[in-house]
Amino acid sequence: MTDLDAQLGAITTTLTARFDGVIDADTVARYAADSYVALHRTAHADPRLPELAERFAADRLTALAQHTGRLAKQAPEVLFVCIHNAGRSQMGAALMAHHGRGAVRVHSAGSKPDPAPSASAATVLAELGVNLNGAYPKPLTDDILRAADVVVIAGGGDAVPRLPGPRYEVWDLPHPPGSDLDGVRQVRDTVDRRVQALLDQLTIIPSGATHE
Repeated sequence: MTDLDAQLGAITTTLTARFDGVIDADTVARYAADSYVALHRTAHADPRLPELAERFAADRLTALAQHTGRLAKQAPEVLFVCIHNAGRSQMGAALMAHHGRGAVRVHSAGSKPDPAPSASAATVLAELGVNLNGAYPKPLTDDILRAADVVVIAGGGDAVPRLPGPRYEVWDLPHPPGSDLDGVRQVRDTVDRRVQALLDQLTIIPSGATHE
């Protein structure tokens, strides 16, 4: 047995148990393998690849189960999309998760994902007390898209299918200007304002709490 076989076997075993009674074992195995291959294309050098593949497959299986009515949604689902899933969409997802405090479920994806999130985006988010430590670029998949309540297109909108069901918002954000941190901060601040406005539409923050 190869290392890959062992890794996929472990991922499949874990997810089969997690989705027992919700999604059949064959579908779980297919999603595990497909998610691993999809991430391997860009993140093959990332030592977290098996962990990330399991997370990606779990998110996709949850989305599949929600879309087909086998799992109820616990919160509104928001998907942020840009071309590389490295800057704009990662900032949007991180800020939404930060301000939402569990009141929304957040995803991000890209039409042509990079190997890793933008270091500049991580730097300017850290200034607000938000981190990208667990973030990873991932491809846009139909399952995640179909389960979304809101799809925010932060860039590369031509590559995002318009499916019935989700509400689409096109924010038309400029591409973060590389190592120009002042320029990246401007994009971050625009994203932050729009995220908080969207969050106010989707949910009510508990009494006594405020956006940070």
